[in-house]
Amino acid sequence: MIDRPAPAWLADAVLYQIYPQSFADADGDGIGDFAGLMERLDHLAWLGVNTVWISPCFASPFGDAGYDVSDYFRIAPRYGTNDDLVKLVAAARDRGIRILLDLVAGHTSVQHPWFAAAADGPAADPAADRYIWADRQAAGFVPSPGRRPGYYMKNFFDHQPALNFGYARSDPAEPWRQPVDAPGPAANRAALRQIMAYWLDLGISGFRVDMAYSLVKDDPDYVETAKLWNEMRDWLDATYPDAMLLSEWGRPDVAIPAGFHVDFFLHFVGRAMRSLWDNGQGTTSPGWPAGTCFFDAAGGGSPAEFVEAWRAAIDAVRAAGHIALPTSNHDFSRLACGPRTHDQLGPAFALLLTWPTLPAIYYGDEIGMRYISGLPDTEGSQLEPTNNRAGSRTPMQWDETPNAGFSAAPADRLYLPIDPDPHRPTVAAQRADEGSLLHQVRRLIALREARPALGAAGSVEVLNLGYPFVYVRGGDHLIVINPRREPARATIPEVGGVRPVLERGVSVDGGEIVATGFSYGVFTTEGP
Repeated sequence: MIDRPAPAWLADAVLYQIYPQSFADADGDGIGDFAGLMERLDHLAWLGVNTVWISPCFASPFGDAGYDVSDYFRIAPRYGTNDDLVKLVAAARDRGIRILLDLVAGHTSVQHPWFAAAADGPAADPAADRYIWADRQAAGFVPSPGRRPGYYMKNFFDHQPALNFGYARSDPAEPWRQPVDAPGPAANRAALRQIMAYWLDLGISGFRVDMAYSLVKDDPDYVETAKLWNEMRDWLDATYPDAMLLSEWGRPDVAIPAGFHVDFFLHFVGRAMRSLWDNGQGTTSPGWPAGTCFFDAAGGGSPAEFVEAWRAAIDAVRAAGHIALPTSNHDFSRLACGPRTHDQLGPAFALLLTWPTLPAIYYGDEIGMRYISGLPDTEGSQLEPTNNRAGSRTPMQWDETPNAGFSAAPADRLYLPIDPDPHRPTVAAQRADEGSLLHQVRRLIALREARPALGAAGSVEVLNLGYPFVYVRGGDHLIVINPRREPARATIPEVGGVRPVLERGVSVDGGEIVATGFSYGVFTTEGP
């Protein structure tokens, strides 16, 4: 692995994911927009987040909520214009916030001009194909919708044709397999650089890359895919050294050596993330291995799976990049899902903001917004009977005004319904309550910023791998997390001079720790 320096700002990043359809609507059409987001930047600055990732905002027919791009160089009109994005980036930068965009690198919409030309051009040169075409039906291929005969490969939904970045291996039985250096794949690699350069020149700070692992096909161990992204990273380091790439891969041990600065622990790869949060409610899949999560009120889980996965990943990554841990995302259940009580969320954020990963907060999780079941399939949200992603995409709950302050539109015109619970949490109510989850999250973010030992680069030593979860950061900060309903105790090597920095229900006396139910504490052993 080549240890290339990452932008210095990245080590202190606290990420915040915004689903733009659902964050804030300024024009009253029921769908969020950039003007609404700009009006809410002060909330993000007050909270303390410094890096915002906006889910896809490019022109799209929205068959998959914007993950089906029809023009990479134009903002979708529902959100505003390219100039509106430039204004948003500048306003965010004035508040110390960087903006990341979502780059859908592996496929487009069937409505993209590239695909329209490919599907309607029977005389096109197959060697220059921007997409993958077969002369017969094969797994993962869809019939051509145009004059061109044959079938195209999809990347996810049928309306998302896979861009052609070539195959790592040839197969005489499948003559459509082009090498990675064929004209079509070369044109697509050049296009990725053009797209990134366009938006970086307008002031954004980098990209989260959708399905980053999916580009080169039949690629054992992702060897050719890693070459592609390392090529992109070399170009980025040379031309935009302050920009970053964040991958949707779920394998930091693979993605970081492949050239990314950051990769997530994700719900669909292993159990590192789900062993913490997944209680089997909301977005679930029959293919996911079962197990009780650590944040289980009955205390039936363990942090051991997470710690083991983190250790394996960090051993592979070393100092070459960072691992990001999200509260949830647009594809996975919110923290507040099913039987999980609101009281468990404070300990969840205490872990998120004191473990040596980059924390990623999904919009609304900072106030404990719920996953809402039973919603209609909206822009491709329903994947399986047990997996409707719409439940994690409902409008942000700002205040007690109609539509929770999200939009002035009639309720039946909203992108998705507001949480119907009359006791739903709101930003306004929680800002007025010093003991609220929102204030807890804000204090934890401020503590992380003020104490480098709690950041992504500080050391960690686990002292108790159970309830409570006890670890030391930077040699002088003791962290205690008890996400179960019942009190928990632990005996650790005695340390003198332990003093609470931020504590809710935890006491330390010599080597004895007592944690009430749903509690956490951050203690220091040195200095003020």
